[in-house]
Amino acid sequence: MKIAVFASGNGSNFQVIADQFPVEFIFSDKRAAYVLERAQKVGITSYAFELKEFDTKVAYEQAIVDLLEQHQIDLVVLAGYMKIVSETLLSAYEGRIINIHPAYLPEFPGAHGIEDAWEAGVDQSGVTVHWVDRGIDTGQIIKQVRVPRYKEDSLEDFETRIHEAEYQLYPEAIRELLSRL
Repeated sequence: MKIAVFASGNGSNFQVIADQFPVEFIFSDKRAAYVLERAQKVGITSYAFELKEFDTKVAYEQAIVDLLEQHQIDLVVLAGYMKIVSETLLSAYEGRIINIHPAYLPEFPGAHGIEDAWEAGVDQSGVTVHWVDRGIDTGQIIKQVRVPRYKEDSLEDFETRIHEAEYQLYPEAIRELLSRL
């Protein structure tokens, strides 16, 4: 079973995944993303190219599909990948792309799940692993966990607790999926 991880930034979820599973390659849509340095340190092949380097998003995603097919990838793991996956990639890899979201979906979808939960003043949020579909954070839920928000929490405390939950939940979900595929 071959896994590719997609990330746009720091790569902390990538690091947790790479520590527990063989990762065929990391892909980033940002050439300066720190995740690429993380991959280099652990000897994982990395690729990076940006949408602006292509004439269309279709061409951009087709280049990604070509990479996935070249490496015979079975499961695409989005780990802080901040681009919306569009039709070209979805149709080629439908049912084989998962994402982690820093909120208890369907609550607080979108790019700012932690901040949105914080601003709403909820006493708990969570983390969700879900299949990627044509919506934004609307795919079938694979696994979730609730994360409390305490009265004495700062936003940073709450964010740290959410990330700690991500680091536990994502490997659990991947392990379960790999055992079924």
